Amino acid sequence: MKIIVDAIGGDNAPLEIVRGALDAHRTHGVDILLVGRAGEVLRALEECGEKTLPAGVEIKDAAEVVEIADDPATAFKMKPNSSLTVGLKLLRDGVGDAFVSAGSTGAILAGATLVVKRIRGIRRAAMGPSVPVLGGQAILCDCGANAECTAEYLLQFAFLGSFYAQKVCGVENPRVGLLNIGAEEEKGDALRHEAYALLKEAGEAGRLNFVGNVEANDAMLGAVDVIVTDGFTGNVLLKSMEGVGKFLLTELKSVFLTNTRTKIAAGLVKGDLAGLKKQMDPGEVGGTPFLGITKPVIKAHGSSNARAISNAILRAKEYAQSGFIGEIEANIEHMRVQTRVEKS
Repeated sequence: MKIIVDAIGGDNAPLEIVRGALDAHRTHGVDILLVGRAGEVLRALEECGEKTLPAGVEIKDAAEVVEIADDPATAFKMKPNSSLTVGLKLLRDGVGDAFVSAGSTGAILAGATLVVKRIRGIRRAAMGPSVPVLGGQAILCDCGANAECTAEYLLQFAFLGSFYAQKVCGVENPRVGLLNIGAEEEKGDALRHEAYALLKEAGEAGRLNFVGNVEANDAMLGAVDVIVTDGFTGNVLLKSMEGVGKFLLTELKSVFLTNTRTKIAAGLVKGDLAGLKKQMDPGEVGGTPFLGITKPVIKAHGSSNARAISNAILRAKEYAQSGFIGEIEANIEHMRVQTRVEKS
């Protein structure tokens, strides 16, 4: 299996990207195609101790870079020889099995949608990260790709998240919940009311394991396996979780350093605290998939280090091997509202 990696995208490119890609090549048994300015990529390889390209690692030169200041919606068009654009075209053309980038989220989404294309019948691609909850992980869909949504989008996000939880995460019959301000059916705004009706219908027909509305606190306690929401709300939830996690870890550290007694206690629970920190570390997940695209596209965090990139490549490998995309294509009729003429 070959994973295409944007070697220039991200805050720590190219060194940390290249280092992570080499680690993934050794650890996860994948071939790597590094896309970016060849001179910079070769220098990064040398800094990693590689004087020549290892077997199974290639470089594709791409002279341009999508910068943070570039318009995400047009960056891939305005810079046709960027590492992002070239990498997505290579994926589209079947040169690799998946694409990983720590670059601009908006530019990756726009490029994936217009170059690699959405699965026919999918209205909008969604971001579906795995987030830590009590007892394991849940898929949050969407977490930022679609700030404004229709009820049909949310219905499709539910299917995308459910199939992803099944095929990639190994969850049997995932519980799907609609993120809302209350558990009762009548809670929420017009969008949530309409989406609830569609999800309930799909649940009663046996196409989804829809368990109803779920509040944010219950979602974090593991009430559902798939959290369905619009991208604006999902992004607020995701960033709140990250902030609360950092706050708690910082406060715990402060408590354990208070005096000799607490320092001794810290030594006794050091291993458990390390496990908690690892569970809450976004770098352990590695990357977020764009669900609904015809081929696997993974967005790594912009500040990813080598470990995060290696984990993102592992996630890309698992995604490509899972059969998820084929499952969506086979079930697309169940995922659409049939009361209007199909346009895509």
